[in-house]
Order: sequence, then structure tokens, then C-alpha cells
Amino acid sequence: QVQLVESGGGSVQAGGSLRLRCAASRYTSNRGWFRQAPGKGREGVASFYPGPGRTVYADSVKGRFTISQDNANNTVFLQMNSLKPGDTAMYYCAAGDVWWSPSAPMAASNYKYWGQGTQVTVSS
Repeated sequence: QVQLVESGGGSVQAGGSLRLRCAASRYTSNRGWFRQAPGKGREGVASFYPGPGRTVYADSVKGRFTISQDNANNTVFLQMNSLKPGDTAMYYCAAGDVWWSPSAPMAASNYKYWGQGTQVTVSS
């Protein structure tokens, strides 16, 4: 089992920045961030692609969000810049040990463990 605890969410104005943090109880190879807005389905935001240092992002956040990790402390971060009202959602950290769908790193099937979420609200 893996426990995931997210933090760093909050309310900001458009154009602002937030840094989300996800602390895991142990190391996992698969790490990613997802979000779910009210009335919408869950979508992948950013994750580490199989292979060292490789990352993948949703088109809607490319150039604005950056995923990073601190393996020594089993922590994953999501730096979010130039935030837009459309980024408003509950953000979830996810982790897993097996790449069931290695060609689709943000597929939910790659993630067995999920955090409780942290709310991000962006006002215009």
C-alpha cells in the first residue's frame, strides 16, 4: 500500500502561481497528477513517462505547469504558473508500480494509489 498526501492548493487570481506537493509513504515508479472539475471527468495533467527524466503534459497545461520529483523524500511536485480560471479543479496525486499502459502514461490504469485531493480555485 501507498499513502499519498497532497498539499499546496488554494485560491489565486488568474495569472498567479501555485505549487502542489504530494508526499508518498514509499517510492513508486509511476507518478502523476490528475484533476477533476465540477461536472467533468477526471483528466491527466502531468506525469513521468517510463524512462529517466521523461515527462508528459496535457496540451492545456503545456508551457505553464511543471512536474518534478524528489526521490530521496518520495515527493512529487506540480508547479503551476499563469493559472487560468479553467484550471479550477480538485487536483489528485496518483502513484503506481506497474506501467500497464506504457504508451499512455497518463492512463488511469497505470495508477493504483490515489490521494484525497487538493482544491485549486482560480478567479478571473
